[in-house]
Amino acid sequence: MSTSRASRLRVGVIGVGYLGRFHALIYSRLAAVELVGVVDTDLARAHAVAREAGCAVYEHAADLMAEVAAVSVVVPTTAHLAVAAPALARGIHVLLEKPIAPTAAEGAELVRLAAAHGALLQIGHVERFNAGVLALAQQIDSPLYIEAQRMGSFVERATDVDVVSDLMIHDLDIILSLVPAEISSIAAVGASVLTSHVDIANARLEFANGTVANVVASRVSDHTTRRIRVFQPQRYLSLDFVAQTLDIAAPQMVAGAPRPEIQRQRLQIEPIKPLDLELAEFVRCVQTQQPPLVDGRTGLKALEVALEVQARIAA
Repeated sequence: MSTSRASRLRVGVIGVGYLGRFHALIYSRLAAVELVGVVDTDLARAHAVAREAGCAVYEHAADLMAEVAAVSVVVPTTAHLAVAAPALARGIHVLLEKPIAPTAAEGAELVRLAAAHGALLQIGHVERFNAGVLALAQQIDSPLYIEAQRMGSFVERATDVDVVSDLMIHDLDIILSLVPAEISSIAAVGASVLTSHVDIANARLEFANGTVANVVASRVSDHTTRRIRVFQPQRYLSLDFVAQTLDIAAPQMVAGAPRPEIQRQRLQIEPIKPLDLELAEFVRCVQTQQPPLVDGRTGLKALEVALEVQARIAA
């Protein structure tokens, strides 16, 4: 069924570097969206992406904001407040790439602005829309111990932040979504290897309900590992993000046996494109006025934990 132009959500993208380009191209394919235009400090880059996506180029973000109801903000984290705050103050709905801000104070201000002006604020923790994570969440009951590993090779475009903000924050956000309790203590260590920032880090989170999580992140590994393991009463689960498999082990009684036997099952997850799903969910939430899966407060909580991990490493 086609969607009339008048009923389509008018959207823009501010910042069309590596990731912002994908935002623009995905929006251009969504039937419920009219991609109005893009903005970037690199005007040649903006024109190149606009040609691909079939939209206009705006030299100034304020001019684009006057024409849209929602925007993706895909600029360096240090510019999040400067770019997203004017949009939220105008009541424009914002999908803001993670982390929400470089500091908790700036993140809190963005959350405040969204609430004050009735704007939806969604934070781009794209791994929440990973099909494996969605399947894992359905299997979680009362986790006792969680182990997350996110390791890969060095990527030049991530040199402006440390590995905690770049990679570990994904798993911190996932863990916070799985454990229904407040964190009681954090311990962490880390080291710089190739940059002036921390490139490899380990954090141990203890929750008030007794759950313990151990998180490892590295961007200087010679192979890619993205896995999360969850131990809970009567069940063990292991999600491989790369292979998109979910292994489940649980005891089952066998007739005549003196004790239960461990039964193992491997679920092959139907792959999806998380960023496509994330943007479609943003559009759906704007149109239905429903809260997003990762709202501003959720993104702020993930940032606060990441900052505490960074502080423990520095100490």
